[in-house]
Amino acid sequence: MLEFWFNWIILPLDSMLRLSTPLVLCALAGMFSERSGVVNIALEGMLLAAAFAAAAGAFVSGSAWIGMLAAMGTTIALSMLHGFATITHRGNQIVSGMAINILVTGATVILGRYWFNQGGQTPNLQGDARFESIHWWGAEKAMDIPIIGPIYGEILSGHSIVLYLAFALVPLSWFILFRTRFGLRLRAVGESPAAVDTAGISVIKMRYLALVVCGILTGVAGSYLSTGGNVAQFIPNMSAGKGYIALAALIFGKWRPVPAMFGCFLFGLLEAYAIRLQGVEILGIGAIPVQFIEMVPYVLTVVLLAGFIGQSRAPKAVGIPYVKERE
Repeated sequence: MLEFWFNWIILPLDSMLRLSTPLVLCALAGMFSERSGVVNIALEGMLLAAAFAAAAGAFVSGSAWIGMLAAMGTTIALSMLHGFATITHRGNQIVSGMAINILVTGATVILGRYWFNQGGQTPNLQGDARFESIHWWGAEKAMDIPIIGPIYGEILSGHSIVLYLAFALVPLSWFILFRTRFGLRLRAVGESPAAVDTAGISVIKMRYLALVVCGILTGVAGSYLSTGGNVAQFIPNMSAGKGYIALAALIFGKWRPVPAMFGCFLFGLLEAYAIRLQGVEILGIGAIPVQFIEMVPYVLTVVLLAGFIGQSRAPKAVGIPYVKERE
C-alpha cells in the first residue's frame, strides 16, 4: 500500500509540479498580454526562443542567472516585435504570433547548429550553468514519516529555485492585476480602450508595458525549461506545444491567475501519469504504444477544458487593434 502511495500518488504529484512550471509562467504571461487586449499565440515561439537563449547564455557564461537574463532579453525583443506589428501598425495579431512561432522554430535550430555543431542542441549544462535542486531542511529524514514525510521531502522539497519563483508569481500577479492602479488600467485597456484614452491614459503605452511583462515571464519559463528542469540543455522544439497548452489553461481559468494555474496542473498531472504508464502492460491489451501514451495528455486536456470550462468571457477588446477617433 505504501509503495502504491509513493509510486502512483507522490511521484506523479512531484512530476506534476515540474511539468506544469513553464505552463504556469506562460499562462501568466498570456494573461497580462490578453488582459491588455493583445492576443499572443506567439507564446509557443517565445518559450522556445527563451529556452535556447537561456541554455546558450548559461553555457557561454557559466551562469544560469545570466542565461535567464539572456532569455528575458530575447523574449522581450520578440514581444516588442509582436507589439510593433500589432499595436503600432495594427496588424493581425494571430498572423503576427504565428509568424514569430515559425521564425523561432527555424532560427533556434540554425543558430544551434552554427554555434555548437550538435544538430541544433546545446551542450549539456553543468555546475553553476544550471539551476540545481534545493533540498529543504530535514527533507531526507522526513521521508521515513508515513504520508506526511513524502509530501514534505519529495513533493515540496527538491526543486529548483525557478519552480518556487513561478508559484510565488501567481499570487503576486493576482495582486498586481486586481489590487494596483497598473492592473486596473491594464484591465480597462483590454475592456474599453476608448474610455481609457479619453481619461488621458495611453492605450499604446499600456499594451507595450503588458508585452514587456509577458516577455519577462516567458523568459523565466524558457529558462526553467532548459536550465532548471530535468533536462539541462536545449533540444530543438523542446517547447512541444506548451505555449498553446498554456493558452488553453488561461482560457480555462477565465484569464485569472489561480484558476489558470490549476488548468496547468491538470495538464502536468496527465503528462506525469502518461510518462509512468509507458511500457506498462495492461491485462488483455498488453503494452500500449508509446506514441499513444504521449498523445493522451494533450487530447484529455483539450477534452476536459472544453467540457468543463463553462462560459468564459474574454476581454472585450482582445484582438482588436485600437484606432484613435482623432488622428
